[in-house]
Amino acid sequence: MIKMIALDLDNTLLNNNKEISPRNERVLRKLHQQGIQVVLCTGRPINAIWPYIEQLGLTTPDDYTITFNGGLVINNLTKEHLFEFGMGKEDLAPLLKFVQDEKIPLNVLDFDQVYELNDFPGSIYRTVLKHINFKPIASKDLPDKTYSKAVMAIPAEKLTPIIKGLPVTVTKHYHAVQSQPMIMEFLPTGVNKAVGLKVLLKHFGEDFGNLMSFGDADNDLEMIEAAAQGIVMANGLPQVKAAATAVTDSNEDDGVATYCERFFATKL
Repeated sequence: MIKMIALDLDNTLLNNNKEISPRNERVLRKLHQQGIQVVLCTGRPINAIWPYIEQLGLTTPDDYTITFNGGLVINNLTKEHLFEFGMGKEDLAPLLKFVQDEKIPLNVLDFDQVYELNDFPGSIYRTVLKHINFKPIASKDLPDKTYSKAVMAIPAEKLTPIIKGLPVTVTKHYHAVQSQPMIMEFLPTGVNKAVGLKVLLKHFGEDFGNLMSFGDADNDLEMIEAAAQGIVMANGLPQVKAAATAVTDSNEDDGVATYCERFFATKL
């Protein structure tokens, strides 16, 4: 029995204007009110997606969000961390050396803010990520603490050749995923959205047999594969569609609502 719905945001729940449509909102609110856990799963911190959480009414004591692509499971109301998985400053060394050698802009995130490395300006991350503090800093001055991920955020036409040229000396140290055409994320090895969801499901005495997940991109693949119902949008990547239980309409055509209205017909 499906007791939890996990939802990627960009190009999945959100339309191309970065909005939750009235239809998607209506369906998800009704399911949530009937006891289905609705869990947003994103690479962003919770502050950056708070308007979506409020729009869906996910503000009860039992509501959680999967942030940093599975690296943090956080209670929406109390902000208590149910689970976190990060990496130390020393773990960033191979990536920092690569971007310094190649003069590539980079942002590094802990669980609260963005460290905007100013060694090589040009990141567009400020235009993508809202409602979070950006702190300009030189890479040599990064504090010794736990980090959730590092991000290359540059126009897609510049990012694509960089991704194709990533050396093994970099990729072997991280779980590297492209979450949007202009964003490449470097996560701790072993972190993905399914990891955070497994912790949350266990918290509620459930497992992947109780999960329905919606996604479109590489950073959604693991939760699509793990879920009893892994649903991919019509606009999703071919390799992610190949792992899906089903393919629904696109994010522009309310694909989340389309599938839920059919699957949960007796509840809606």
